[in-house]
Formats: sequence, C-alpha cells, structure tokens
Amino acid sequence: MFQVLLQVSIIVIAILVVFVFLSRTVVIVRQANTAIVERLGRYRRTLSPGLNMLIPFIDRVRHRIDMREQVVTFPPQPVITEDNLVVSIDTVVYFQVTDPKSATYEIANYLMGIEQLTVTTLRNVIGSMDLEATLTSRDAINGQLRGVLDEATGKWGIRVNRVELKAIDPPASVQESMEKQLKAERERRAAILTAEGQKASAILTAEGAKQAAVLEAEGEAQSAIVRAEADAKAAVLRADGEAMAVARVYDALHSADPSAAALADRYLAILPELARGESSKVWVVPSELTGAMARLADAFQSKP
Repeated sequence: MFQVLLQVSIIVIAILVVFVFLSRTVVIVRQANTAIVERLGRYRRTLSPGLNMLIPFIDRVRHRIDMREQVVTFPPQPVITEDNLVVSIDTVVYFQVTDPKSATYEIANYLMGIEQLTVTTLRNVIGSMDLEATLTSRDAINGQLRGVLDEATGKWGIRVNRVELKAIDPPASVQESMEKQLKAERERRAAILTAEGQKASAILTAEGAKQAAVLEAEGEAQSAIVRAEADAKAAVLRADGEAMAVARVYDALHSADPSAAALADRYLAILPELARGESSKVWVVPSELTGAMARLADAFQSKP
C-alpha cells in the first residue's frame, strides 16, 4: 500500500514538474500584443504573436504590451490663462506603442509620463492665451499639444496620434457674464434686423405709393387725351354734319327758287320758336326779312 502511494505521488510530482516546465517553456502571445523576454535579468528579445519557446528558469516574460492604439482620458486640470482666469480642461490622448523595448526600459510608467507631460504642456500653451483665444482656438491648442507630446514621447517608443480637448470650463461668474453678453448681442442683432425690416417695408410702401400715383396720373392724362380726341372728333363730325345740312338746305333753296313772300312767311313762323329759347335775349332781324315783309304787305294790298 505504501509503495502504491509512493508511486502515485511520484507520478503527480512528475506531472507537476512537466506542467511547470511546459508553462515556462511555451509562451503564447495574442494578436496585436508583444512580450518582453529577459534572460537572467537582461533583455533578450521581443516575442511576436503566436507560439514561442523559452528556456525554462532562465528566460522569463517581464511585460506584455498592447500594440493597438490606446485612448486615455485625464481628469480635469485647472489652468491659468494669460488674463489670470482659471479654466478647467479635460484632455483625451490617442497614442500607440511603436517600440515595446523602449516603452519598457526608457520609462517606468509611460501612462503617467504622458499624463504629466500633457498637463505641463497644456499649462504652457494656455498660459500664453487669453480666455477668448482659449475658447476659440481648440484646433491650434490640439496641434501644439500633439507636436510637443509626439516629440517628447518618441524616445519612449510611443507615437501620439491625436490630442483632443474634451471640455473647457471657465469659472461660473465668467460663464454668467458670457451668457449675458451673448444675450445682449442677440437682442441687439434682433433689434437691428427689425429696424432694417421696418425701413425696407417703409421704402417699399413709399415706392409703391409713388408708382401708384405716377400710374394714376398717367392714366388720367391718357384718359383726358382720349376724351379730348373724342370731343374733337365729335365736334368735327357735328361741324361736318351741320355743313352738310346747310349745303343741302342751300341746294334745296336754289333748286326750289322760293319767292320773297314765302321766305318772309317762313321767317315769321320761326320767330315764336326763337322767342321760346331761354338763351335768346337779343334778336337780330336780317335786312332781308324787312324787305320781304314789305313785299308781303304790298302783295296783300294789291289784292282786289
């Protein structure tokens, strides 16, 4: 029984030794990752993704590094502007490890190094700008931060791809003043637009009234011209009619060759009609009428 337990123990120990040996011999590195291998405390090589073999108890994996682009957000940092106002700025840094060996041996903690370098660079950049320039120059600030960080972290085997300012928060009193200023500016623009609209409306109304008056005057002038032309044509037609009537009467008289007595009788018949007219105040008796009346009287006296 004792021998059986001894054999089982030996087998278990052998299995454990094989397992430990294999665990220290075979190293599997995942995709987009690398591993730094040291041999007896010194850098030996960098393992690539896949299955790798090590010398057990001599080689060991010191550090595994993610080679993908990483995003790190730093807490808000108080920064003083050129006009002595304190603003709180949140930053986001996009970086990628390009040299695992340098990222392991050139700096103890590259994340902390990037954070502190970002804070100091941000203070230097913002310290040369006033508040208005800080709020309106995000792209310029991002570019300056990226340039400084990329240059400083190059020896660490890190490439800074982008730096973004997530938020820039001025003091509450400054925010209130800015809101009041923006409100006043909007009200001023609204008043200007309203005044310009009223001015344009008045101008258009005046121009419309002017055009209407001009058109009305032109219409009246044309109407007067048309009426005058119509009256002239009517007068010409009446004159032509009267002339034609006189001509016909004259022709009829000449063709009829009336006697003096007949003419006198006709004159006497027309006189009452002339007397009934309201505008007939003065009568003009033609000399031919008196002669005709004398001959008419002689005619009555000569009758038996």
